[in-house]
Amino acid sequence: MKGLTEIRWHGRGGQGAKTAALLLADVCFSIGKYVQGFPEYGPERMGAPITAYDRISDQVIRVHSNIYEPDFVVVVDETLLHSVDVTAGLNPKGAILINTAQKSEDLMPYLNGYQGRVYTIDAHKVCMETLGKYFPNTPLLAAIVKISGVMEPDTFLAEMEASLRHKFAKKPEVLDGNMQALRMALEEVH
Repeated sequence: MKGLTEIRWHGRGGQGAKTAALLLADVCFSIGKYVQGFPEYGPERMGAPITAYDRISDQVIRVHSNIYEPDFVVVVDETLLHSVDVTAGLNPKGAILINTAQKSEDLMPYLNGYQGRVYTIDAHKVCMETLGKYFPNTPLLAAIVKISGVMEPDTFLAEMEASLRHKFAKKPEVLDGNMQALRMALEEVH
């Protein structure tokens, strides 16, 4: 399908991969895109590997399955590189985004010969500097928007601010930290 972007998220239960996938779908929908955002459920528990997906398009999406050949992959927890084939089906013209303090070249042995672009972001650093707590999904959400180009970063920030303002209406102090994390992530992705 022309103009369709497919993203697969790999994380562990409790790290926010599902929430990030759903937030991305929500903000893309708010600017008029057709979207699907959904997790793959199984016997997941806190800390167990999970997968979530996004489909984003300018046209009606008629596919209703998991994503087997994504354009982009987001790895929320770098320890998954040792146990999950995160590059399975990944389009070599796409990219993979990994939450790590390591350099991308140091991760290549774990990417099963993947020849596409590899991006990294130290979400822990971003979170601690802006939120004071570790919520990796916030910086990874901004980073994948920048990498994938599903929307302009300024539009993304405006839509996220509106969404978070509504979500945290009774906790306005949470809004500032999350917005700082999003802005910093747009600059920190390598």
